[in-house]
Amino acid sequence: MAMLLAQTSGQTATGGAGGGIVLFAGAILVIAGLWRVFQKAGHPGWAAIVPFYNVYILMVIAGRPGWWIVLYLIPFVNFIIAIIVSVDVATAFGKSGWFAAGLIFLPFIFYPILGFSDATYLGPPQPAPR
Repeated sequence: MAMLLAQTSGQTATGGAGGGIVLFAGAILVIAGLWRVFQKAGHPGWAAIVPFYNVYILMVIAGRPGWWIVLYLIPFVNFIIAIIVSVDVATAFGKSGWFAAGLIFLPFIFYPILGFSDATYLGPPQPAPR
């Protein structure tokens, strides 16, 4: 029994460290992708590593008002705002709704694709005419 507990706890510690490495690698990929996205949109790349300011710059790129950053602090509303901003960022770079879904669900893959591809910043999406 003691041997089984020792093996189980050893596996948990190793798995936990591996999970941490994967999360760290994913964060680095998102930061690198955002850095390039910000540069393409005419903003400083270093803004990708400054908390809250990076969200503000993402709002500007998406063409949304800066005060929307407050909406990220409201539970459940933040999910809706993140979806809207991701769709607007994809549109600002001439990408489809499917690409926006990638930004939402797989940001560690799609932000680097957006940043390091030949996609160009077209400006914030224009509102639909009334």
